[in-house]
Formats: sequence, C-alpha cells, structure tokens
Amino acid sequence: MKTAIFLAKGFEEMEAVCAIDILRRAGIDVITVSISDKNEVAGAHNITFAADALFSEIDFSELEMIVLPGGMPGAANLANNADLCSKILDFAEADGRIAAICAAPSVVLGGLRLLKGKEAICYPGYEAGMRSERISEKLVVTDGTITTAKGPGVAMQFALELVRILKNEQIAQKIKKDLCL
Repeated sequence: MKTAIFLAKGFEEMEAVCAIDILRRAGIDVITVSISDKNEVAGAHNITFAADALFSEIDFSELEMIVLPGGMPGAANLANNADLCSKILDFAEADGRIAAICAAPSVVLGGLRLLKGKEAICYPGYEAGMRSERISEKLVVTDGTITTAKGPGVAMQFALELVRILKNEQIAQKIKKDLCL
C-alpha cells in the first residue's frame, strides 16, 4: 500500500517535504503526484519539485492514505480539480485515510463537506470554510480516518502523526528522537 502526496501549483513546500521525508524514514511507500499534466510542480515559494507520477497514472485502489499539503494557491488548485475531488470523495466513502494541513482542511476537505461532525484544525483565518462544528485547539488532530494540522510550523508533528497512524507509536517516537525534536 502507498501513501500519495498530491502537489498542485502553489503548494506549501515545507508541508510536502516534511511529510515525504518523515514517511520515507518510517519505511512507508510514498509517491508524490502532480495534479497537472507535467511532473514539475512549483511551490508557493518558487521551489520546483519533480513529482513521481501524474494524477492520470494513479490507481487509488493501491493507496492507504491521501495527503494534501496546504499553501495558497496550492490548496485552491487542489480543490478546483474536479477529478481529484471526486477521487477524494470516493476514497472517504471507502474509509480511506485522508490527511490535510494548513489551508487544505478548509479549502479542500471543508469544501467537500468531509469535516462535518469531525474535530479538525486548519490555518488561522480559514476556519469558516471547514464546515466543522468542532474546531480543535490542537496543532494536529486525528478524528476517525481524517487527520488535519494547523500549518507549516507543525509540518513535522503532522508527518509524525501520519507515521503513528500508518506504522505505530514506537516508530514515530524513534524518528522524533532521531530528528532531535
């Protein structure tokens, strides 16, 4: 099983890189996916990444988790991709794990109404779009199959939570120690 990190033009680089790096340290099969027709994706701070695959090449049945970095306009670009949103809804319906950070919980998951009744957090100022009655005070929160996080400053904690979910607490704690957190 794989974890897919979806990259759209204008994504927050720290959020993507921390997740990629920490998940791979844990031995998790991570694939970066461009939602455009090119592998190269420019982040919000003009750092260009070469994604491992294009959206059209992804078999969602092979995925264990979908990860959505925030950043603007990256989160909006994710939300504006109808094919991706359709796949996210199908994935959620099948109880697939979904993780989103920064603006993505509000702009993508909130827009899809996937946070209704869930405890969730997002980047400050985006709370209304989450459509969640339970805005968390935590920096990273998992409620059922959905994990959300506040923003780039907690990208490492977000990634460690994903390791805890996909592997276990011991591996997450070992990586945390190795990273001197």
